[in-house]
Parts: sequence; structure tokens; C-alpha cells
Amino acid sequence: METNKSRKWEEKIIGIGLRFKDELGRPVNYSFPLEFGVVQDADRLDAIGAIGIARCFTFGGSRDSVLHDPTIQPRSDLSKEQYMKKDEQTTVNHFHEKLLKLKDLMKTKAGQRRAESRHKFMEEFLKEFYDEWDGRA
Repeated sequence: METNKSRKWEEKIIGIGLRFKDELGRPVNYSFPLEFGVVQDADRLDAIGAIGIARCFTFGGSRDSVLHDPTIQPRSDLSKEQYMKKDEQTTVNHFHEKLLKLKDLMKTKAGQRRAESRHKFMEEFLKEFYDEWDGRA
């Protein structure tokens, strides 16, 4: 027999499913349950840093995405609808459109601390990538 307490717990777990695209356009002070923040921070930490870079290029390659094209600029200030739109984009642009934004979306102090170094690593990687692409390195 299902209790009221177990139904509330189920609702909390189901609510954790909110993703990056669902947060676009939400008020900055929107309140989330602690459990949501822990799970979402863990997911976002997997998306940034060295592992995140590997995942990004693996995913882009599996979709036959263009690696980089300086004539295709990253989209900025995307709405949920724009983010989901399958415009021609590059794998490298995904860093600017999503991955570099994740550090500022961490919900917990622990997630924020871990995100700092991973974010910095991605910035350093992109600087080296662009230097090599442009023949400066």
C-alpha cells in the first residue's frame, strides 16, 4: 500500500529529471530540492573537465558534427526552443553554448568547488585548441 510519504518521495525523484534546457528561462531565484541539486551537480560535473571534453568530441563524432568552423559562430542567450533546434553547429561551439555555462549553474557548494577547476581546464583546452587551429602553437 502506497503511503503519502512514499508518493512525496516519488514526486521528488521524478522532479530531479529537470535538465539544462528546462532551466533556460527560469527565474534566477527558482528553488530546487537539495536532492535535485546533488544529482544535477553530479551530472553536470561529468559534462565538464577532461571527461566532459572527451564526451563532447565523442558525441559530436557520433553525430558527424563539424569539429570546428570559424565562420559558424556559437549561438548565445538561447531559449529552450533555440537550444533544441538542430541548426548547423560545431562540436567546439557546444563548449560556448552549454558546457562553459554549467559552472555557474551548480546548485551545491561542493559542486561549485569542483566545477571551478574543471571549468578552468576547459578554458585552457579551448585556448590551446584555437592557437593550434590558427597555427599559433
